[in-house]
This record gives sequence, structure tokens and C-alpha cells, in this order.
Amino acid sequence: MEEAKEMGSVETMKKPHAMCIPFPAQGHINPMLKLAKLLHMKGFHITFVNSEYNHKRLLKARGPDSLKGLASFRFETIPDGLPEPDVEGTQHVPSLCYSTQRTCLPHLRNLLSKVNEDSPAVTCIISDGIMSFTLDAAKELGLPHILFWTTSASGFMCYLQYRQLINKGFTPLKDASYLTNGYLETTIDWMPGIKEIRMRDIPTFIRTTDPSDIVLNFVTSECMRAQKASAIILNTFDALEHDVLEALSSILPPVYSIGPLNFLLNNVTDKDLNAIGSNLWREERGCLEWLDTKEPNTVVYVNFGSVTVMTNDQLIEFAWGLANSNKTFLWVIRSDLVIGENAVLPQDFVTQTKTRSLLSNWCPQEEVLAHQAIGGFLTHSGWNSTLESVCGGVPMICWPFFAEQQTNCRFCCKEWGIGLEIEDVKRDKIESLVRKLMDGQKGKEMKEKALQWKELAKIAASSPSGSSFVNLQNLIREVLIGQTCYN
Repeated sequence: MEEAKEMGSVETMKKPHAMCIPFPAQGHINPMLKLAKLLHMKGFHITFVNSEYNHKRLLKARGPDSLKGLASFRFETIPDGLPEPDVEGTQHVPSLCYSTQRTCLPHLRNLLSKVNEDSPAVTCIISDGIMSFTLDAAKELGLPHILFWTTSASGFMCYLQYRQLINKGFTPLKDASYLTNGYLETTIDWMPGIKEIRMRDIPTFIRTTDPSDIVLNFVTSECMRAQKASAIILNTFDALEHDVLEALSSILPPVYSIGPLNFLLNNVTDKDLNAIGSNLWREERGCLEWLDTKEPNTVVYVNFGSVTVMTNDQLIEFAWGLANSNKTFLWVIRSDLVIGENAVLPQDFVTQTKTRSLLSNWCPQEEVLAHQAIGGFLTHSGWNSTLESVCGGVPMICWPFFAEQQTNCRFCCKEWGIGLEIEDVKRDKIESLVRKLMDGQKGKEMKEKALQWKELAKIAASSPSGSSFVNLQNLIREVLIGQTCYN
């Protein structure tokens, strides 16, 4: 008996141990948790590191026992260096970028020492692409270090070109008039893997007149540090972004496209593992029962993600656009969606649409987009939302807010044939786009295209020869357990 116990502890000691460190925002935590679950299925011990603030939010949203994890899937925390905000919600992104870069490394070193006192010791570190301070900690311990960029491959390529855009004088802008004088229509035709792209479709941090802009410089510096990683991971698949992925592979350490992660996770049967979730808002699951009462492809799903904010006037225009379309809709409205105030919808709108609408604070989005009742998605074009829509075979109406959402919108609309862009938040424009998506010939074509992409996504994630399935196997074999880190 004692011998068997000893054998078990030896096995535990040999287990590869991945420490996973997402950037502390909802859209970064979700894919990192999916990756951590996949690695756990493959035999890895997992330590998942949230910020202290987000750890508290997760406990509040999902219950006091939700982060107990499993013996081999543990949650730890480090501070993000910011004071806790007065109003619960996503923290100020530029402040988070600045703070994590400058304050988190000592806390990570301490955590690694603490975790390594237990067995097994950490054998590799996987961090968000914009948490590259973790490279230093990995190098000190001689560990492989993988950067997980949670953007599209196209968005990531645009970020990698920030240094060139600065060197060639495209950014910073000469003055604020360049935002409105047509300059953003300038076409760039020299980005590897991207035939041509307008300045307005490049991630928005170039739209500054300040050479010292925190986020412009932060992203530029993080991209330069990407060269030092053992490998780069992207949550995308080859068929969707082949040209850009090929171009990335020629200029970076090994690049592994292992998406869509949710399709790779379809085979998880471990109930305890499935029960571990990452939503920072309490999910209202009643929306799924409501969708069960609707006919296939009849509901417009509206959700602008975890960071997007708008003015009250824009909220009202969206509301009346949806109302006037006469379509059934499910609309997720976060409490902090409207800048500086609570989101309040006109009473007339609520009365007029109550028999064909459901309003929610937050919902299980993947399940919603996979539901047969959903016919279209009005989205902010965040990468998680875009990929989840592809996986659901759902075409989109795109209203990008910031960062590489503009890039994702451009590819959805111009390259992949599954998106329509909102260029002006006016009720008649929104009504027209909703009708075009749900009733028009263009909408039918987009639906067909979306279903084709869904099929290709499934193939990519399928055993034994799907591109993403194979790339995940290779990542594990070649990098996570098969080498020490690059210098």
C-alpha cells in the first residue's frame, strides 16, 4: 500500500505543470481558461493566475466554491497594481497595461517560489501576449515560455507592424483633424499576409497625436518582446487566416494556431472541469429557455462584450433600430454599458417590444450562439465573440469599438463574407441592416458562408488530422514538454 502511494507521488512529481497567466480582462481570461482545460485533459497540472480583483469578482459571480478547482487545477492570485474601482466592471485598459507591466513581476516571482514548494514544480509558463514581463521570470528558471495572443492572427499582424507605421510616419497623427479629414481611408499595402488594409481598419491605438501615448508604446514594446518567446499561440485556424498565419511564421518564433478552442474542448467529459467557469458577471441562463420557445433563425442576439461603452443617445438609437426592424431579439445590456451612467431604455421601447424581446445583464454566450433560434449577431467584433459566431454558423452586424475589433470587422465583412458594418449609429441604418441580415438575399448568402466556415472550423479541431488538433499536439510535444526555453 505504502509502495503504491509512493508511486503515485512519483507520478505527480513527473507531471508537466503549466502556469497560465491571462491579462486581467474578461476577453483574455476566457480563452486562457479554455487552453488550461485542454492541457489539463492532456495530463498537465495547472496553476491559473488571476488578478486579486478578478478573483473576487469570479467568486461573487459564480459562488464561493467556484474557484476551489481540482487537486491538479488550482487558482492563485497576484495583485494588478491598481486600486479597486468604486463601480464593479472592467478596469481602465491603458491603466491595466501600464500597471501590470511595471508592478507584477516581483509578485509573480514570489508566487512561483510558493507554488514550486509543492509538487510538481512549474515546468512551463503560458501568459497572455501582453503580459510579457512573465518572460523574465521564465528565463530566470530556465522554463519554456509561451505567449498566447488572444487576438485574431490578422489583428496580431497589424500590431506587429506598429513599429513600421511609426517609422514610416503614419502614426502618431499630425493633429486631431486627421481623424476626420479622410486620412484614415489611406490604404496600406505592405503588411505581410494582408493584401491591403485601410488605416481605419488597423487597431485603433494608432489614432493618437501623442508620441508618448501609453498604449501605442506598450503594444509596440510587447510585440518586440514576442520575438523572445519559445512559441506563440493564437486562437484561430488555418483555413480562416492562412495567409497571415504563414506570414507570421516567417517573422516570429514557432506560431501555433490552435482554434477554435471551444471546438477542441467539445470532448471534455470531466464534470468538475466543465464546472470551472470564467464569467466575471453573473450569467442569466433563463435566456436559453426563452430561446427554446423561438423558431430557428428568427432571433437577433445583441451583445457588445465586456469593455465597449456607448453614449445614452447611441443606446437609444440601437433600441429603436431593433424595435423598428420588427425582429425578435435578445439584448445583453451590462450595467456599465453607458458612459458615466446607468443604461436606461425608453419606456415606449420596452412596452412596444416586450412580446418579442428579452433583456439580460449577461448570458452564456457560446451556448446562445450555438442555439438554433439565433439568426444573426449584432456585435462589437471582439475576437472571442467573432470566433464563437463562426462556430455557431451565425452571420454578424459589426459595430467595432476599439483595439483590433476594427480589423476583425474588416475581415468579417470584406474577406470572409459573414459581416455587415454599422458605420453610423442611427436607428434607420440599424433597422435596415437588421432587415438585410434576417430577410435579405445578402443575409441568406452570409448565412450560407457562415455555415461553411463553421464546418471548416470543426474540421480544423477534429482528430486525428485537423490543423488545430495537430498543432496542439505539436505544441505540447515540441515546446511545452520537449525543450528548455529559447534565450
